[in-house]
Order: sequence, then C-alpha cells, then structure tokens
Amino acid sequence: MLLPPDPVLPAGFAMRPMEWQDLPTVHALEERLFPVDAWPLSFFEEEFAHAGPEHDGGTRAYRVITGPVPGRVPAPAEGEADAGEGAGVVLGYCGLMCVPPLADVQTIAVVPEAEGRGLGTAMLQWMVAESGRRRARDLLLEVREDNPRAQALYARHGFEHIHTRAGYYPGDPAGGPEAGSGRVDALIMRRRLVTV
Repeated sequence: MLLPPDPVLPAGFAMRPMEWQDLPTVHALEERLFPVDAWPLSFFEEEFAHAGPEHDGGTRAYRVITGPVPGRVPAPAEGEADAGEGAGVVLGYCGLMCVPPLADVQTIAVVPEAEGRGLGTAMLQWMVAESGRRRARDLLLEVREDNPRAQALYARHGFEHIHTRAGYYPGDPAGGPEAGSGRVDALIMRRRLVTV
C-alpha cells in the first residue's frame, strides 16, 4: 500500500494532536463555521474520549492546525522565532475514526481567513496517511451537496462519490437556495487505500 507522506505545512503553521484544553476553542470554531449543524460540545467530548493510539483501543485521532491569524500577525520567516501574540491560534481541526477495514473522516474545518494556504489539504493528507497506518482499506466521508469547494478538494485527493443520503443535513435557515426544502443531501465519498 502506497500512502502519501505526512504533510508539510507553510512556514509558521503547525499540526499537532488535539488536546482536551483545545475543545472549547474547537467547539467555538465549530459553531462559527457550521452554524446550522454544529456538533455540540458533548459530542466532541465523546469523540475525544475514544481518541488515542490503536494499541490502547483508540478508534479516533484528532489534530489541530495552529498558526498566526492571517492578516493580523505575520508568520515568522523560516528559522525565526515564533511571531508572538496570535501565532499559536487554532485555525483548523480534523478528526478521524478508524475501525479496520474502514476509516471515516469525522470532521474537517479551516477558518475562512486561513483558506487557500493548503491547511485543509494538509489535514486531509494526514487523515489518509493515518488511516493507512491503522490498516484501513477505504476512507469515507460525507459532504454537503451545497459545498462544491469541499467536494472539489476531496475529488483532487482521489475521493469518488459513491452514494447520496437524501435530506441528511439541515437546510439554510437564512434563506439560501436550500431554504425551501429544509434539508440538504449528503454525498458519500470514498478513497480506496488498498487496491484490490
């Protein structure tokens, strides 16, 4: 099985394991980024309780990406010290569940002000590699039908649409294109990690 290497992030950004003390920050970002269908804090806590090394029975793995707030604090040049205030701000997070032979992307998000820097790609690459390390044969995810940007990211990384769950997500209460239906379909996408 050929897996991608762990990702290389732009200078000034870092990916590290999520810690319990990150949960309030991650949950605040979740409510900001997904106002219609945000996970409650208790769900993050339940997920995180299952995180850890596979040999210790862990079926989940979560990471955060930290760095300077784009446009507010410049990222340090390579080899320079940390940029100071704002340099370690959580800008993205992701979570993976793996019970071989399947792995599932539980969540992935990047704050809008940090988009376009490859942070989402880095998290997705890490989840693909970690799924392989945990002996998964396939990595699955769900994405809202009304999120073409995320769908394009997944397709660029070898995910294919295999199923649709009708009306899985809440619609946009603010009057977006799906407001009339009240629900949005979920596209199930899969990346094969082992070729048969």
